[in-house]
Amino acid sequence: MKKLPLSFYDRDDVVLIAHELIGKVLCTNIDGITTKGIITETEAYAGIIDKASHAYRGRRTDRTKIMFGRPGISYVYLCYGVHSLFNIVTNKKDIPHAVLVRGIYPLKGVETIVSRRKTKEPLYRIADGPGKLTKALGIEFRQHNNLDLLGDSVWIEDHSIEVNPNEIEIGPRIGIDYAEEDALLPYRFLWRRNQNSDFPIDYQ
Repeated sequence: MKKLPLSFYDRDDVVLIAHELIGKVLCTNIDGITTKGIITETEAYAGIIDKASHAYRGRRTDRTKIMFGRPGISYVYLCYGVHSLFNIVTNKKDIPHAVLVRGIYPLKGVETIVSRRKTKEPLYRIADGPGKLTKALGIEFRQHNNLDLLGDSVWIEDHSIEVNPNEIEIGPRIGIDYAEEDALLPYRFLWRRNQNSDFPIDYQ
């Protein structure tokens, strides 16, 4: 159960990183309460050459400047001014690659996760969207943007969870029709088992 090292994020293939994040564990420690979830869905965003990326064509704003920073940093932004979405900056400084984490399966602090979500949805549905997972783990734009993921507030662990490659669905990203031909790129990874069944008890 080791934290992912900086070297995991400091690589030039953002699509590979998005793929390899499936089965890793996203963790938070907020107000002394630890919650964790197995990452089940991700999307890669390839910076200045990717029409779906906030940093397409090198766009630098107060929001996107974090993407141009060093790898292993959180990039959290507000969607529709309401939902905090959690991303991970990868690659080298000034190369604005990022991975959006779109879904998790609760692993630790389940009671807290359920309380935060205020829902009776089954566990495999309680954090199966990017806005749902940040609420479940307590991640908020104002508090958790531009954080070092090697720190003790938000981080990612490797629990050596085995992921069957045949269970990974690879396809286009969601909600990016504006990206024209780049909307069809196979940059989304989904662990299909999360949609129809709970994880084995030994992952609890």
